[in-house]
Amino acid sequence: MSEVKSSMVYQSARMLTLCLTLVGTAGLITACQTDKDIDITKLAAETDPPETLYNQGLANIKAGNLAEAGRKFDAVDKQNPFSDWSQKALVMSTFVKYRQAKYTEAISTGNRYMTLYPESKDSAYVQYLIGLSNWRQIPSVTQDQKFSARTIEAMQKVVDNYPSSEYVQDAQVKIRFARDQLAGKEMQVGRYYLERKEYLAAIQRFRTVVEKYPTTNQIEEALARLVEAYYALGVVQEAQTAAAVLGHNYPDSKWYQDSFNLLKGGGLEPRENQESWISRAGKKLLLGDSAT
Repeated sequence: MSEVKSSMVYQSARMLTLCLTLVGTAGLITACQTDKDIDITKLAAETDPPETLYNQGLANIKAGNLAEAGRKFDAVDKQNPFSDWSQKALVMSTFVKYRQAKYTEAISTGNRYMTLYPESKDSAYVQYLIGLSNWRQIPSVTQDQKFSARTIEAMQKVVDNYPSSEYVQDAQVKIRFARDQLAGKEMQVGRYYLERKEYLAAIQRFRTVVEKYPTTNQIEEALARLVEAYYALGVVQEAQTAAAVLGHNYPDSKWYQDSFNLLKGGGLEPRENQESWISRAGKKLLLGDSAT
């Protein structure tokens, strides 16, 4: 395969990653993961030049033979470490492992590339693949959210280090999703404590959401739960402040109506105490600030 064709296949692979991620075409991904049986012992004895192995890898991607493609790229890197061909092969190896849902291996290969070639023309793409490989492993909000935190870390590097790259927009989408997951986990634990009437523990969780994740989809409920928890403790001023901040930012929210009715039932109304941590957090909320 000529160098021009190699470049065309390589660029197609990059665009396909982005399109599949944005559209979420799970069926296509599954279809692409079907590999033909190959003779591993034959590959072990491979002595082809790196250019040949690399182009064979590209051809196998085009044919949908991802397992063999990965072995070709790995052979290039193993036989010609630190060479220009090895650098190119590491990019494609990361891509192939991601497409095979071998996310741990994709992250490892991607991190190795970023260590060796942090300023290369493909570093933004590889960093994006690292982020995607973490994002794909984010579980439901009821489970540990370590991959949400790792997704934010990896995708933030795309945003910060490669602001003009084509991957920034989707990286920001993935960051917002991961932050929603982290906030959702805090809310789940907070609700658990609230149901058990462990109000101080519940407040700590809801406070984390308000202070660290004010732009997530959990903020309205977090403020309302603070009203509920503080009111149950008899800390009326904080309950009123939480309700006031909620009403000021989300006057049409169901959560505000519930909070208003709760206070009204006790002969109270929303009233902001400017000295409260909730009031300070509310000002940041108005400004759209978001802790990272």
